[in-house]
Amino acid sequence: MRSEFDDIRAHITAEPARAGDLLELAHALLDDLEQLRTREAILRSHYLGLLTAARATVAADVVGDQAPLTFLEHELARHGQLPDGEQAPRILADAAGAQAMLAHLDEPAPPRARAPRGPHCGGVSRRLRS
Repeated sequence: MRSEFDDIRAHITAEPARAGDLLELAHALLDDLEQLRTREAILRSHYLGLLTAARATVAADVVGDQAPLTFLEHELARHGQLPDGEQAPRILADAAGAQAMLAHLDEPAPPRARAPRGPHCGGVSRRLRS
């Protein structure tokens, strides 16, 4: 399945440029960029909250706090992510799998054999979303 960027690229190269189309395309791309920037800011905010809670939890454990998990539990509960007892085995299995994948993240990917690319349809009759 092709991405929207591939669709846009095909549209631009397949048809003669008209000022109205390019302006519409520019507005659509700017709207998409603004949505992505907003999403990124929200994700960074959630990450910062989780990181802060994790660090505070470890620091509380280091100083011998009676309930060091309070910070992390509060942050998880705030996002509706505090697990119950039934979810614990699945969450632990997911975490072990994620750790195993992360351990191999820096390894170079094996080269993939590529088939020669032939001509492809540019989709000249498709309309960009508005």
